[in-house]
Amino acid sequence: MEQTHSLLLNEEACSQLREHQRAEFVLEWLRFLKKLLPATDRADVKKNQKRLVEQLTTVLTGSPGPPTRLLLAQCLALVYRVGDSLTSSLTVDRCNDIIRSKDDSPSFLPTRLAAVACLGVLYEQLGRLLINSFKESVANLLKATKSAESQGRCEIMLCIEKILKGLGVSAMSCHRDIYKTARTCLTDRSMAVRCAAAKCLLELQREAVFLWSTELENVATLCFRAFEGSNYDVRVGISKLLGTLLASALEPGSKRNSLKEVMELLSSGFLRGGAGFLRASGDMLKGISSVSRDVRVGTTQTCVVFVSILGGTWLETHFSCLLSLLMEWVSHARATQYPADAVSCRCCASFILRATLGTLLGEKAQIAAAKEICQLISKQKRVVDAALHEGNLEARVRPADVAASQHVLVCALLELGSLLQDLSSTAAPLLLDTSIGMLDTVISVLLHPSASARLAAAWCLRCVAVGMPAQVAVLLDRCAERLNALKSCPEAVEGYSAAIAALLGAVQLCPLGISHSKGKSDITVAEQYICCISCLRAQILEQFCEFVRQLKGARQQTVQIRVAAAFCCTLKCLASSRRELGSEEVQRPALSLLLGALEGSNPLLRCMAAEGLARLVQVRNDPNFTVSITLMSFDKLKTARDAITRTGHALALSAVYRYLSGISSPQYLSACVGVLFTLSQDSTSPEVQMWALHALSMVVDLAGPLYHSHLEASFTLVLRLLLSTPHTHVEVQQSLGRCLNALITSMGPDLQGEGAGVCAVRTSCLVGCAVMQDIQDCLVQAQAISCLQQLHMFAPRFVNLASLVPSLCINLCSSYLSLRRAVVACLRQLAQREAVEVSEHAVALVKELPRRDNTQLGESVGLEGALFSLLDRESDPRLCRDIQETLVHMMSSAAESNLADWLKLCKDVLSASADSAAAAAVETQQEEDGDRYDDSSAFHAKSESSGPFNNLRWSTRVFSMECVCRIIAQCENGDLAHFNMALAQEQRLHESADYVVLHLADLIRMAFMAATDHSDQLRLAGLQTLLVIIRKFSNVPEPEFPGHVILEQYQANVGAALRPAFHVDAPPNVTAKACQVCSAWIASGVISDLRDLRRVHQLLASSLAKVQVGRDVNSQLYNESTFTMETLAVLKAWAEVPNTITQLLNHNLQQQSDEAGTADPAGAGLLKLVQTDLATLSRLWLAALQDHALLTLPSQYSSQLPSTGGSFYTAEMVEQARPHYYSAWATILHATALWLNSTGFIMVDEGPANLSRPVTPTSMGQSTSLSSVKSPEDVNTDRLHLILGISVEFLCSPHSGDQMENISSCLQALQALLEVPWTRSKVGSDQALRVELLSVLHRLIVTRESPSVQLAVLELVRQIVCAAQEHVKEKRHSAEVDDGAAEKETVPEFGEGRDTGGLVPGKSLVFGALELCLCTLLRKLPQLSPKLAGSPTGWGGQTCFLSNTDCRLVTSALAILSELPSICSPEGSVSVLPTVLYLLLGVLREAVKGSVGAESEQLVPGILQALRTVLTSPMSRAEKSRGAWTELLRCAMHTLLESWHSDKMEPGVDEVTTLTSLTIFLLYASAEVTTVEPLQTRCIQAFRDSLESKDPVVSRESYQLLVSLFQGPAVVARPFILALGGRLVSQLEEVEKSRPQGPAELQAVQDAIRALEALVFAADETHRPQLVAVLLPILISLLLDENALASAPAASRSLHESALRDLMRIGPQHSAVFKALMASAPHMKARLEAAVKGNQESVNTKAQAPRVISKNTPSIQLKINFL
Repeated sequence: MEQTHSLLLNEEACSQLREHQRAEFVLEWLRFLKKLLPATDRADVKKNQKRLVEQLTTVLTGSPGPPTRLLLAQCLALVYRVGDSLTSSLTVDRCNDIIRSKDDSPSFLPTRLAAVACLGVLYEQLGRLLINSFKESVANLLKATKSAESQGRCEIMLCIEKILKGLGVSAMSCHRDIYKTARTCLTDRSMAVRCAAAKCLLELQREAVFLWSTELENVATLCFRAFEGSNYDVRVGISKLLGTLLASALEPGSKRNSLKEVMELLSSGFLRGGAGFLRASGDMLKGISSVSRDVRVGTTQTCVVFVSILGGTWLETHFSCLLSLLMEWVSHARATQYPADAVSCRCCASFILRATLGTLLGEKAQIAAAKEICQLISKQKRVVDAALHEGNLEARVRPADVAASQHVLVCALLELGSLLQDLSSTAAPLLLDTSIGMLDTVISVLLHPSASARLAAAWCLRCVAVGMPAQVAVLLDRCAERLNALKSCPEAVEGYSAAIAALLGAVQLCPLGISHSKGKSDITVAEQYICCISCLRAQILEQFCEFVRQLKGARQQTVQIRVAAAFCCTLKCLASSRRELGSEEVQRPALSLLLGALEGSNPLLRCMAAEGLARLVQVRNDPNFTVSITLMSFDKLKTARDAITRTGHALALSAVYRYLSGISSPQYLSACVGVLFTLSQDSTSPEVQMWALHALSMVVDLAGPLYHSHLEASFTLVLRLLLSTPHTHVEVQQSLGRCLNALITSMGPDLQGEGAGVCAVRTSCLVGCAVMQDIQDCLVQAQAISCLQQLHMFAPRFVNLASLVPSLCINLCSSYLSLRRAVVACLRQLAQREAVEVSEHAVALVKELPRRDNTQLGESVGLEGALFSLLDRESDPRLCRDIQETLVHMMSSAAESNLADWLKLCKDVLSASADSAAAAAVETQQEEDGDRYDDSSAFHAKSESSGPFNNLRWSTRVFSMECVCRIIAQCENGDLAHFNMALAQEQRLHESADYVVLHLADLIRMAFMAATDHSDQLRLAGLQTLLVIIRKFSNVPEPEFPGHVILEQYQANVGAALRPAFHVDAPPNVTAKACQVCSAWIASGVISDLRDLRRVHQLLASSLAKVQVGRDVNSQLYNESTFTMETLAVLKAWAEVPNTITQLLNHNLQQQSDEAGTADPAGAGLLKLVQTDLATLSRLWLAALQDHALLTLPSQYSSQLPSTGGSFYTAEMVEQARPHYYSAWATILHATALWLNSTGFIMVDEGPANLSRPVTPTSMGQSTSLSSVKSPEDVNTDRLHLILGISVEFLCSPHSGDQMENISSCLQALQALLEVPWTRSKVGSDQALRVELLSVLHRLIVTRESPSVQLAVLELVRQIVCAAQEHVKEKRHSAEVDDGAAEKETVPEFGEGRDTGGLVPGKSLVFGALELCLCTLLRKLPQLSPKLAGSPTGWGGQTCFLSNTDCRLVTSALAILSELPSICSPEGSVSVLPTVLYLLLGVLREAVKGSVGAESEQLVPGILQALRTVLTSPMSRAEKSRGAWTELLRCAMHTLLESWHSDKMEPGVDEVTTLTSLTIFLLYASAEVTTVEPLQTRCIQAFRDSLESKDPVVSRESYQLLVSLFQGPAVVARPFILALGGRLVSQLEEVEKSRPQGPAELQAVQDAIRALEALVFAADETHRPQLVAVLLPILISLLLDENALASAPAASRSLHESALRDLMRIGPQHSAVFKALMASAPHMKARLEAAVKGNQESVNTKAQAPRVISKNTPSIQLKINFL
């Protein structure tokens, strides 16, 4: 249809379909027409209007079903509204004729109902265009009501409602007649008619003033009568009507505007049911209650509607009146004649209080209400106390007096508890108010004579404990004390025992718990012994069955329901524990009990019986028994004709397999489906239809894929029933919705298919959902939304969001919880995929708001704001969770693009505190109307607020702060400008982008507001937000003030936000979080001023003092684990300070080295502040580390744990303490290592630290026993082993992968320790420890890819090798000193390898280091391995790019390798040297060949440095290894020369690096290595080739290396001088002919001159004059004459000046040679004199040049140095 774009129905295609398909086809056409007409041009509509009306009229007269007639009516109205409306009266007349028809046959009923529906929608849409015919139509409808059946009456009432809505005040002439008819319908026997009449009257009251003025009392009485025997929908509709009327009665100008009279009407309904005085009095004389529970429940809902319409401000003003009214209800004698009635009345009153106080009032108003309730409780308690003490002390209070007070106290206490629990810590000031004595008042009720009042008081105390956990311990102590003091009073024992039980039950909801000692005190545990009672079970069941048979009527049903429920629970427990029911004697009465209940008249009983049968089948687990049950149900369904039997056994068929892994038999499934299909089509019994469809939905779920063969028939059945079921049969429609949902779930992803069958099924699903959406029942609409959600999950492209999202938004604020749940669940799923589209559709809906109802979307808040408002009102946990997830998904998709809107929304939510809003409202109203409030002014009073939200709860504001943190985290993954103010400002000038750094002021403000709130939860959220802000923005520079960061301007805000958290009364979790923020603030480096540092330090110092006081000094309000949490948080915060100081000092030292300055380093001031606390801190840190070490022991060593606990935990709280230690130990470990590093393990007497518990000598280094005093060496050893043990245990743990920060802390701590000589000596002397550490580090570098971790590992390995070097060196030195120089032959060999040179894997440090370094090198340079180099992965010919970090890793590994021979014995060094040289030369070759693309310039210098370390190793000159080293180094040099020879012709080869490495060999290796042939000749040839290079860079480097060689040892320099000296001279002589043209060539010539000069000075004194005579002419030849100098290039002039300077320097040193040369060569003398003269004139010219005064230089110079 959508492809044809035609308005008309395709009658030909429709006629070819079967009947049920034709109905679906027509419905689809009407849906399409409804969507197309508003978008169609008016002329096109007029063109087709006649034919279109004819087709619609044909549908009208064709007996359309309920969904079709609704769409038909809407389409007819749209045709006349969009097209020509002149002929609409003809359609109205046609409808009236149909309504007046005398045809009463069932077949004509759908046509009449359709005519009524069309008439209503026509008047609703066209309104006053049909004013001329409305009287006739209304009269016709009212007349038809008298003879119509229930469906007709219902449809007529809905039609009249639409007529009233369309005509408005124009229908006034018919108001009285409509009212008379609606009165009758309001008490109709059909519930649907009552609902429709209530809607009609609700619309009527908009214009009919008499309803809420003169007729108010009559309407109220009528409504109370309508409540009799009503269902939920009726009560909702009528309560909305009556509540609206009562609220309207208080309108200004109304005749009945007294609040007292309105409340009297409500009281009459609640207490007398609206009956007259005579009837009520007669009922009282008969001793019966004339008011049913339905009436009281309806009156309760009316009261809620009444107060809700008047609003929160009215409630706040008149709360005392409402409270008095409710307490009068629950204490009235008519409401408390029977216990059941009394309980029902209390529930009603509590519901009113919860629904009004809990949703309409803000926090400040709720506190005021709580005060008033407390005063009421106190007043009631005084009345009872007075009655108890009247006369003599033995007098007891009368039962009537107790009853009058107990119900009031129960309601008041329950609501008071709910208020305090909702307010949470916000209500803390309320408990401190001595004027009301709230806790004393509540506790006093524990002595009330009534048990219900005592239990209510206990429950109220429980709510106080949940809301304010700090009160738990106080209340427990108080109740326990009173219990011991009043043991002789039964009421006291019961009351205080109940209070203690309630408080202990609340502990599980308090995150901080209570002290373990308090939990054990005054509690006795009774052990119950369980014995086998299966032989008694049969007797019990028999007695139950007999007892049920003896009862009759309602009492029998009540007992039967409870017995069945108890037996179901028993079966469930047996099934969960896999136990048997018993013998046949037990099973027979059990089955009899359930089968009897299965045919009970009560629907709830039948449901329980079906559940019991399913559990019984599960417990029996006998296929034969299961089959017998199903066959019995099949037989019953074949023979039975009563609805009760059929419904019960239909449900049993589906429930039997519920706990047996579903239905697996196709035969059983087919039989079951056939029976249920038949029952579901029994239109004569809607009850049977409902149960059968419900059973069918269960079968679909249980069958799974096995049901696919029945899907098509099931879809057809469901759709046909949806199209034909009357709207009055709501239960059937609800079951159809469940069935459709199950069918969609069963089909699953197959709905995405494109086949004809799948398309038809998908269309049926969409049509069914559309039909259910148009049904008014909330459960059916919820099922429709759930079905669409399933369709969107499986086939998203076929769900139209443009229509779905607006319908969801409209129902977002529905009064039905089930509908709100379905809406939010669907929105959550949509927001996961199409959050942006959802928001756009919601914005489009806002533009149509004037034509919409039941939605609270606004332009300023949108869907997101509506969700926040809904979150604030909701108390259902699942719904709140779905709302939060929906907002998170929407924020994840749109927060970065709409950053300002989201942050403003969060800020508005946070700012919507009840205090400011309520105060503003009261203040404004007082200014306008004075101090006295009247009803009319209060009705219009509205709270004023700067934002779109009012009086939001603390939990909603907490979530807004969580959203702020999420937004910041999300921006972290986005544009870099989010955390760069300069970049953000620049980009914002060019594009309309937004960045979070631009909103930093708002972020700080929000964090401050939250952190300083009364609510502890909000304070925690604010501190967490502040922590996130500090971590993310601490390094953002301030563009306007270079050298400063942007957070510096907010130092005062941060300090003010932190200060309340360190108050002595602050909860431990708040203080712990504040310590974390405090340490992060210090570590950020933002604070530079000493005064600001001192303020923050004072906060931490106060927390440290609190920790030192300990848990045994003050009374414990919380669990002992909270002391652990707070203590470790404080110690961790202090532990982060030394790390910060170290970083700051290192940073400042580096800055001072770069630029001289005398400023005090940033960390120095902090160091001065912390220095005084280090003595105490170090002891506390060590104690915490020992606790952690003990707690990490395996379970088999649990016996070694101290029986009394550790320093900061008790033995009972071990498991609760572990997480706190686990989160803090790494930082404390690092700080302790830094402290030991700073002291050098030198112990000083620092005095004892105040600890709450004695700590062990190991952790403290002290002991009170003189006999067990440890030496400083032992104490230091224990401390070292403690830190090493903790570190190694963690680094070996397989669960440390996600703890990279802790890994870094461990490695840094170990590095700090190994910087101390004492530690290195300990580690160096313990071979096993060294090897163990190395194996742990090897595993770490293999399993962790973090570059920082790998660098730290290599640095730690270097330190361990250094420790071993020092140890070996010390041993060798000691041996040489002890044995003397004459006995060196007997000196034992130290170092690994000993005499044999063998290195044992697993026991050798050198072997372990080799493995680790090899692993590192191969991961970065796989080419080093012959296997990897030729592997198919292609490493052989590729360039391996190394980043800066990779280069550091490679050089660090090479540096370690180069040190390994020095810790070996001579034989061991010979064993390890080949591997070291292979890896070193391999890396060198890769760097020379250019196969390594290195980002850093440190790679080659690192390689060369490692080579030099190897060549200068003492093992190369040791007597036992010298020969072997010489051979190996010759081989290495040969390898280097071979690679030079083979690689030099390839492009990109670095000749300079090869020459440099050769030079290092020549200079640092022994002469035995380098002077042997042919190595020496080949080296000379390499340098000769480099001198011939055309590359000036290579030539320059070659000359520089020759300088080093010529200045080296004579045995090395002489061959090179002889071989290359002549070539060097000839090259310099050629320079005169071809002078340098660029800087590179110039530098090469200058370096050649340096080389020749070095050659000259390397010669003997006897030959040096001859060489000087060669050097001087070369220098003179480089001089230019005066004419050539002026026009020479810059390089040539620079060469001239450089040569002249050399001549002036060398000439005086060799004056004789110089004079002889000048005398023998006059042309040289003249050339030199000319150059000297020209140089002198140039110097004189520069000296005589006039000084140019800069324009910027001031004429008067101020003296700025007065010293």
